[in-house]
Amino acid sequence: MEGKTKHSLTFSWLNALTTEPFYLLHFLLFFSYLAFRQSASPSLSPDFSSRLLRREVQAVLAFFVFVAVKLVRDETWEAFTDNILLFAKVLLVGLASLLDYHVAFCYLAGFLVITILTQQPNHQESGHSHHLTPLQLESVLAEANTSRFWLVTFSCPWSSRCRHASQSFADLSTIYSNQSLSFGVVDLGLFPTAADIFSIPLGVGTGQLPTYILFDNAVEIARFPDLENEYRFFSPVITKRQLCKHFDLDRRLVEYASSK
Repeated sequence: MEGKTKHSLTFSWLNALTTEPFYLLHFLLFFSYLAFRQSASPSLSPDFSSRLLRREVQAVLAFFVFVAVKLVRDETWEAFTDNILLFAKVLLVGLASLLDYHVAFCYLAGFLVITILTQQPNHQESGHSHHLTPLQLESVLAEANTSRFWLVTFSCPWSSRCRHASQSFADLSTIYSNQSLSFGVVDLGLFPTAADIFSIPLGVGTGQLPTYILFDNAVEIARFPDLENEYRFFSPVITKRQLCKHFDLDRRLVEYASSK
């Protein structure tokens, strides 16, 4: 079972790397240093090569120390990733400047181009879901004249996993919204206190973003992922079929249609 879990985590990490152009292009740019270093080695003096090797070892050790320090901090996974990526960029530019400042400048330009090319619009399709503040959510859950069931997603706009899952949630809201079941969205980036209210951990590697909660007359009856989520740093991609099955949306739609 442990081997299967490790295989799933590895597959999820590779899937995230290949489906996120921002991270994939950064990985390729970091990897290019090895090729450049190898091609430049014959023209370097033995003394300079020795000093450069020491600096590279120091950079690697500093990187791992920085990662260890950040891991024990109570940060979101996306914030952790951004900090690690920024530190790695600084180290790479520093090492490149030892070889040639023109190369360092090229890396800086490359990072800038990647950031510009992979920027995504903030607007996400919402389907038939309602964007709610925590107070609005508590209000609609308590009101007797609203839907009996509410399926609510708690997400953050800076999370790539949340951005990918947002379209699936929008599609589900278009298909399954009715007078009995409504869909809502709470932005934890704007309202981080909602995470405490609804017991959503935001620490590094919790695998809890986004969180989906199904309410029945203001009472939580189902949640995805579970608080005891086995996936931490690299969680599987969330699909419409997965959410539909977990919250039994087909059955609820059939029951609503048969009651009309």
